[in-house]
Amino acid sequence: MKKNSPAFILLLVIATSFTFLDTNSDIITAIKTGNYRTIASFFNANVELDLPGNEGIYSKVQAESILKDFFAKNTPKNYTSKHDGQSNEGSQYNIGILETSGGKYRTYFLLKKQADGLKIKEFRIEAEK
Repeated sequence: MKKNSPAFILLLVIATSFTFLDTNSDIITAIKTGNYRTIASFFNANVELDLPGNEGIYSKVQAESILKDFFAKNTPKNYTSKHDGQSNEGSQYNIGILETSGGKYRTYFLLKKQADGLKIKEFRIEAEK
């Protein structure tokens, strides 16, 4: 199959879609359970993080520590994915609602394709207003 053939292109699109679905599903499951390690495994080397009391660009290690602290104080009770999609630039995202022992939060994460797969470039947990 040639790289520019319609069949190859279709196969590539399908494979990319399944990779996103698997990655998206893994991250959502990790948010539901408060599994900060799994979420952090998808972080880019540097990630824009916005959590209550912490906003900025952090290294993967720093962001994991901040996320660990958040989930230690906010045990997940329920998570509902509200919307996901893809931007014109090819970035993929998910928006959801996280209910925890500490309150209700709106979540958002942005995935971008990197050489080693889809990586979280931006991760937000903001208090629901």
